[in-house]
Amino acid sequence: MSTNRPFVLSIAGFDPTGGAGVLADVKTFEQHQVTGFAITTANTIQTENEFFDIEWTNLNFVIRSIETLFKNYNIQSVKIGIIPSLDYLNQIFSTIKTLSPATKIIWDPVLKSTTKFEFMKMKDQSDLNQVLSKIDLITPNYNEMEVLFPRFISEKLWLQNQIPTSVLLKGGHNPFETGTDRLFFKNEIIDLLPSKEKCFEKHGSGCVLSSAITANLALNFPLIEACKNAKTYIEKYLSSTSNLIGYHYVP
Repeated sequence: MSTNRPFVLSIAGFDPTGGAGVLADVKTFEQHQVTGFAITTANTIQTENEFFDIEWTNLNFVIRSIETLFKNYNIQSVKIGIIPSLDYLNQIFSTIKTLSPATKIIWDPVLKSTTKFEFMKMKDQSDLNQVLSKIDLITPNYNEMEVLFPRFISEKLWLQNQIPTSVLLKGGHNPFETGTDRLFFKNEIIDLLPSKEKCFEKHGSGCVLSSAITANLALNFPLIEACKNAKTYIEKYLSSTSNLIGYHYVP
């Protein structure tokens, strides 16, 4: 195996269409010239238009897979996708940080599919801050942010030190400024404005964006630059076709 490319890992669901989950992540990794590994948290039955069923992977199996990869490879960054509970997520984070404290972790909090199938309920929200303290970035859209942190925008929660990680708030569901992503740090907001590319809705676009950020971090880009580069990549992906599944190589 080549030692010239950094190693990155996707821990997410398996989507047989390849539009989302680990297949979409590994496609994105390859386009960024990083070596991508994958561990599945779930197997799904779906198309780009409809979600039918899901079978979650036993947590012990996931943890053993993580331990095996980290003991054999120097993994620079990890992207996490769908998970069934905060406890499941917390144990994944704790395992990674124990094995490799310097590894960057991105969580794309997919709470529902684009067809409204619910993956994870936030019944144990009181534990959310403890979980988030172990990661480097979360990448929710506006609907997901309202579930994770109600009144995040109206009460400026990022200024109140209530969220112990950076937040990239994706603008695809922003009713006022569609396509404008916002990167929130404790004392700063950076707007990532859309380009003039003609973009179309895509199944799994959040997976592609978060895995592009993961790849850029492994390539030693600072977080701000990683998010900017990933936005350029996702816009090319969104503009590649007019249907729900895009092309990862755009000439």
